[in-house]
Amino acid sequence: MTQAPIFDTHFAERFDQLLDWRRDVRHFRTDPLPPRTLDTLLHAASRAPSVGNSQPWRFVRLRTPQLRDTLAAHVDDANQAAAAAITDPDRRAHYAKLKLHGLREAPDLLAVFSDETPAAGHGLGRATMAETLRYSTVMAIHTLWLAARIRGIGVGWVSILDPAAVTAMIDVPADWTLVALLCIGYPAEPSDIPELERRDWQARESLADRILDR
Repeated sequence: MTQAPIFDTHFAERFDQLLDWRRDVRHFRTDPLPPRTLDTLLHAASRAPSVGNSQPWRFVRLRTPQLRDTLAAHVDDANQAAAAAITDPDRRAHYAKLKLHGLREAPDLLAVFSDETPAAGHGLGRATMAETLRYSTVMAIHTLWLAARIRGIGVGWVSILDPAAVTAMIDVPADWTLVALLCIGYPAEPSDIPELERRDWQARESLADRILDR
């Protein structure tokens, strides 16, 4: 039997630092990642837990310049529509100053889908909660995110988009659901404080307000 490793206090402190520095990145340097680095991150992501060991995550590396331009234009349009929907003029002006994606600068783009009908897992654990497939895919994304940050690489999750339109652009099987569009690369301005907090959009609130006893 393989002996379980011992994660000492120093490791725990470093892990806490990793969580502090795992930020959503919008400002990227344009220099490419070293060869096969993205493959290394995807391998790390594939070790995430999943319901019934179904491994529903599906990764699409977006390498076509035309597709990158089309995606960036789509997100820009969605961003403008979101800004127009904000009724408070001060908040709308504040929103307009935020940079919400790095689709044009990040050296790598990754679309992450969840397969809604994976053969793996044989349906175990999801008969009454089919959404656990997508939760599993989110776990893979977070695992990739931590693996990236350990290597000094940033990840930005682009969510201001029309999932159906983006799925059509990428042309994947009909039973795949878009979970994330990720920008991956070296951050231009690393920070342990979330950018939306640095830009005075939203500070982190008290954990105590989010814990209940019953």
